[in-house]
Amino acid sequence: MSNPEPQTHDPEDRSFDYDVLDLFAGPGGLDVAAHFLGLTSVGIELDGNACETRYRAGLPTIHADVTVMREERYEEVPHTRVLAGGPPCQSFSIAGNGAGREALNTVTELIDELIEDPEGQLVDKKLEDLDGRTRLVLEPLRYLLKAITSGRGPYQYIVLEQVPAVYEVWRAYAKVLASGVIKRPRLDSSGQVQNEDVKYEVAYDVLRTEEYGVPQTRKRAVLIARLIDGEQHPDKPLELPGPTHARFVTLRNKTAGDDATLFAVESKKPEEEESKEPWRSMHSALFAAKKELDSSHDSIPRDSKFYVVSNYGSGGDPKNRGIRHWDQPSFTVTGKVSRNRPMDENGEPLPRFTIHEAGVLQSFPGNFPWSGRDQAQQVGNAVPPLFGMHVLGVALGLTPSFPDGLNLRWAGSVDVLRSADLRLEGCPLKRACPTGHPYDQPAESSSTTSRPRTGASAKSPSK
Repeated sequence: MSNPEPQTHDPEDRSFDYDVLDLFAGPGGLDVAAHFLGLTSVGIELDGNACETRYRAGLPTIHADVTVMREERYEEVPHTRVLAGGPPCQSFSIAGNGAGREALNTVTELIDELIEDPEGQLVDKKLEDLDGRTRLVLEPLRYLLKAITSGRGPYQYIVLEQVPAVYEVWRAYAKVLASGVIKRPRLDSSGQVQNEDVKYEVAYDVLRTEEYGVPQTRKRAVLIARLIDGEQHPDKPLELPGPTHARFVTLRNKTAGDDATLFAVESKKPEEEESKEPWRSMHSALFAAKKELDSSHDSIPRDSKFYVVSNYGSGGDPKNRGIRHWDQPSFTVTGKVSRNRPMDENGEPLPRFTIHEAGVLQSFPGNFPWSGRDQAQQVGNAVPPLFGMHVLGVALGLTPSFPDGLNLRWAGSVDVLRSADLRLEGCPLKRACPTGHPYDQPAESSSTTSRPRTGASAKSPSK
């Protein structure tokens, strides 16, 4: 599956500018998913580095703050059928002093208040004392309310994902979306304005990405919603996508301090998983993407057995580093993925994962044109495209067509002129970009694509 020409939409279809609006779009995980489903998408993204990746990949982008776009520039927000997004979530950690849980409770309480006050002036007052990122989890709901009050009407579909801690927020979203408490004005047969219920079918839960073919263990809280319209009669109830691959389980969590033979892999496939495809391993994913990795000038031979020592501790002990074998899924890919240490079967260090390899472990195409700075953070923050295809697909009633080996193939960077056009559209000269913006620099000149490193003491090039 390869990327055709840069996205275009049917000029005869005047009802929507694009299919998908991706809030907090990052480098384009959901956009890549939308593309391979045959959908057009546009993303709003604040970080200039992530925007550079998007421009290189040919993805339509608005380089701006999501809140500013809603409050001050809503007329510039494209009209779409689908509202999607994964708001920043770091402040919802429930570890430590409990501040994250307190913030979570505050946000869920304010969801009901937003319905009573769509403009949210009172809500904004109450949010002033919270971390700025915490407030952003309300933006998808506020975009829905803005679409209604602006006269555009509600989105037909909503797709949201975030870390498991946000599950309770999605539960609160589901309650208001399904209850009919949201109203929209409509003319009745006599020409009188009546308030009509806006109701959605909703499904939400915590899903595991390795159960959808992503070569990585990662849990995500997902919500999908479909507008209930009297003119539409769906063939079946809305449900989250069913797992296609086995869940990764181990009989015993091995760590780098174990004396047991590292390649005596103790993992099993439960009886109920026998009908599913096996989980996808690091080796199988990197092997399937070898051609694309070679073309990115970022390829490292990984044909021999290897294991990976995690950058994070296990069982509460920071020195007790977990390990994963070549024929198992990767640990969750984070912005510190380059600190994970690949080792050969004799315990000798191998080159660290490159940016393009980390992207493949996130299920991005091996030749996806990562650009700008902080590329490791871009990769770690992104939605895995294969996972996005499952979630977007089931929300819209589409059946994804996956390639052999589940290796998505991108056409590579768009030409310099197209990239410049996208940058000008995303951040016009008449507007100052909201953050420092790295202008057109070749991807290979970025510090994050430098020569691969080996050894346990090498420092990550990304913060």
